[in-house]
Amino acid sequence: MAAIVPLNLPKTKLNLTQKGEVIYVQCLARKKKIILTPEEWVRQHFIAFFTDELGYPKGLLAIEKKLTYGGLEKRWDLAVFIPDQRCFLLLECKAPSIPINQAVFEQSLTYFKGLQSNYLVMSNGVEHVILKKEKTGFKKLNYFPAYPPTA
Repeated sequence: MAAIVPLNLPKTKLNLTQKGEVIYVQCLARKKKIILTPEEWVRQHFIAFFTDELGYPKGLLAIEKKLTYGGLEKRWDLAVFIPDQRCFLLLECKAPSIPINQAVFEQSLTYFKGLQSNYLVMSNGVEHVILKKEKTGFKKLNYFPAYPPTA
């Protein structure tokens, strides 16, 4: 299947099942079967990476939640919160075949404006763009931020 391609993330064990032509993945956070799309493949690897490698608390992940912005309903891909319910990190996932470009950045800003996260990450699983919110805009980072956040 086109969804299963090598990513620039640590390998993770995923529980995959197939029903007819459709492959499902047992979501590591939502604890239910989800159709395995290329975007979902990337998201599941990030859930594992964030929780297993970086220690982000699984209970503070929010996946595909609705956000109303400018009168339109949108869904973000993955957000990591801190215990006081402020958004720590917002992740926009794309399929590995989708380049991370200006259009992806603009789409991500829609969610960012609603959540006001400290970090904005855009990734297709191969290329990662990690941005930290600064007073005058964003600073590009070459690492994923540690959790829990410091000051």
